[in-house]
Amino acid sequence: MEKKNINNVTLGKDVKIFDFVNLYGCSIGDNSKIGTFVEIQKNASVGKNTKISSHTFICEGVHIGDNVFIGHNVTFINDKYPRSANPDGSMQTEADWAVVETFIKNGASVGSSSTILCGVTVGENAIVGAGAVVTKDVPASTVVAGVPAKVIKKL
Repeated sequence: MEKKNINNVTLGKDVKIFDFVNLYGCSIGDNSKIGTFVEIQKNASVGKNTKISSHTFICEGVHIGDNVFIGHNVTFINDKYPRSANPDGSMQTEADWAVVETFIKNGASVGSSSTILCGVTVGENAIVGAGAVVTKDVPASTVVAGVPAKVIKKL
């Protein structure tokens, strides 16, 4: 089975997508699983053999590597200073702000109910504890937890 492109979504081989998922303009690698009630926006990418658990929000500009685990209810953010309206009261459009990219490297795990702020990189094989708020880069092969997330252990 070769890659499919449906409605600007590129799906690798053997991708499993469960009910009530919203995908548009993104790419998902081979053998990945996308749980119920997940949204993955345009210009986001998910690697191979990656599991995205239910109720997770992956916004534009988030890049998730291969062999990554994303727990339930994880939220990614792509704007450091979000606003609904411009100073003149007009609604903001895509032209009024810039996406700040985020990277989750190969083999990383992000625990349930974590929030990952934009502009950070979670290193290879790192673990983000459940409920953590990640505000800065997470080194490879470390465990972080807390609000804000801090290194608690090296693997």
